[in-house]
Amino acid sequence: QVQLVESGGGSVQAGGSLRLSCVASGSTYSSICMAWFRQASGKMREWVAHIDSNGSSKYANSVKGRFTISQDNAKNTLYLQMNSLKSEDTAKYVCAAEEAACRFAWGDPSFFAWWGQGTQVTVSS
Repeated sequence: QVQLVESGGGSVQAGGSLRLSCVASGSTYSSICMAWFRQASGKMREWVAHIDSNGSSKYANSVKGRFTISQDNAKNTLYLQMNSLKSEDTAKYVCAAEEAACRFAWGDPSFFAWWGQGTQVTVSS
């Protein structure tokens, strides 16, 4: 069992930056995939990025080159650095985790067993 708590959301103007954090607690696993999803009002949950225990990461095309996912294993914390934010990035951002390699995830929310409550990001143009 893993508990996830996100922070770092807020309001920012287009072109600005934010860094989201997700602190994990509970059981530890040798292989775990951690991911960021987002859900805008009235839309389906969208995969943003994921990272494996070995640091290998992957991004959705919509954020590639602007967002960076990283993790600090000593702090059990997942990060999402978001630069050059656009109004279409406005959403609730949620972190997720699963005890498996990310290559099996395919960006599918149903792959992930553990979810945080999310943090709101609002980008004004």
